[in-house]
Amino acid sequence: MTNFSASTQSPTQIKSDLMIVRIFEGEKTLEPKVKELDKTLRGAISNIIKTGDFTGKKGEAQLVYTHQATPTSRILLLGLGKKTAYNLESSRIAMSTVTTVIQKVKAGSISVLLTKTLPKKSNTEQAIQVIMESLFLSNYKFLEHKKIEVGDEPVILDNIEFVLNKAGDKASVLKGAKQGCFVAAAVNFARDLANHPGNFMTPQSLAEAAIKMAKENKIKYKVLEKPEMKKLGMGALLGVNQGSILEPKFIILEYNLSKPGKPTVLVGKGITFDSGGISIKPSQKMNEMKFDMCGAATVLGVMKAAAELKLPHKLIGLIPATENLPSGSAIKPGDVVRAMNGKSIEINNTDAEGRIILADALSYAQKYKPKNVIDFATLTGAAIVALGTGYSAAFGNNEQLMARLQKAAEISGEKIWRLPLDSDYKEKMKGKIADLDNIGHNEGGGTITAALFLQEFVDFPWIHLDIAGTAWTNEPKPYRPVGATGVGVRLTLEFLK
Repeated sequence: MTNFSASTQSPTQIKSDLMIVRIFEGEKTLEPKVKELDKTLRGAISNIIKTGDFTGKKGEAQLVYTHQATPTSRILLLGLGKKTAYNLESSRIAMSTVTTVIQKVKAGSISVLLTKTLPKKSNTEQAIQVIMESLFLSNYKFLEHKKIEVGDEPVILDNIEFVLNKAGDKASVLKGAKQGCFVAAAVNFARDLANHPGNFMTPQSLAEAAIKMAKENKIKYKVLEKPEMKKLGMGALLGVNQGSILEPKFIILEYNLSKPGKPTVLVGKGITFDSGGISIKPSQKMNEMKFDMCGAATVLGVMKAAAELKLPHKLIGLIPATENLPSGSAIKPGDVVRAMNGKSIEINNTDAEGRIILADALSYAQKYKPKNVIDFATLTGAAIVALGTGYSAAFGNNEQLMARLQKAAEISGEKIWRLPLDSDYKEKMKGKIADLDNIGHNEGGGTITAALFLQEFVDFPWIHLDIAGTAWTNEPKPYRPVGATGVGVRLTLEFLK
């Protein structure tokens, strides 16, 4: 765990490997603490700004060497962009630039000189939380399967000191820093799970990872095996599993279950590898289908952070886990399975398997008589067609919940776009020989029809998040390196607040 502290000392007295001085674009007058530092450095900061070598644009970074004028040998000027556009997300984006410099100069300890201006619609606690989130999310590397050469080891941040403008901020700064650490650790935990290839992250190993995390955080857990699933009538999950030699797992996590009141249930799609089954996918990018369990990873990340942050909520995590593979025993187009709630499903495309396994998970959620349910699933390619890779598709049957979710999205920076649960599309989900058709005889609107399919297994306030476009990235983005993003963890934790 990284040590973090807060100090009102003069920045000229602070000792660290790297001091980060955050400056707004077009700022004419330096803030008092920066002015003090500039004076000790004989105008080095103000001169760089005057010459135009540093403008303060968002994410711009400029190293300044102190030449032993201060205990810290390097100062990084970091641009925050225009003060009028400064918000929580722009702060995250700006701070993500720092990671490259940290790794380059091998700075294990850093100090951050805070600005007097807070991001819009935020408080000190939130402002510090996003700084911590960005630092640790940007610094993330998945190296589990790589040989690390001597000298190439990633730098671990051992110590972070915040330089305050006033002593009264100390409690809020430390609280925000602690929250940011726990939240980022949970996101990176979810990323680790999803970045593993399918031969390492099997249903069994996903269950083992869930159990290990639960034990560490005193969360009650149970894993249902195939015989128990049969007894419960989980024909949908078992049907998808038919093509794999690996047994399915149904993972149950219960946090604060003894608390009074109804729980919030989180459901995560856990397809540890999706070939499409008999309706096999094209070979191009099939390797990315290890990410089809990102919904499950999100649920585990949220449960971990909830326990570490000691959130006063009653939470349940449900994860149906299996592979979706073709074989002589695999489910075939045209086959019919029956879900736990008794509804029959005509399987006309085995590559629309996520909604099938979620049918049993959502049916199981009913036993808790939940206050609300949120499911996370890399469900449809149509979500990417509709919204690209910047937004998760959001659906809900409760206006109050959706308003809370939208607010959480704005604070967390995890963008959502609400799509309709239009009853006109429902007819397209009716099966010819069963209650439901898993793919629907529709032209377009695949993200909507998939959500309407799930709604058939819902009798509670419910949110569905289709994270197909946001669960992983093939190009680096601010604080999101290539690979799994851990999307949904920060959004949900903010929602729970």
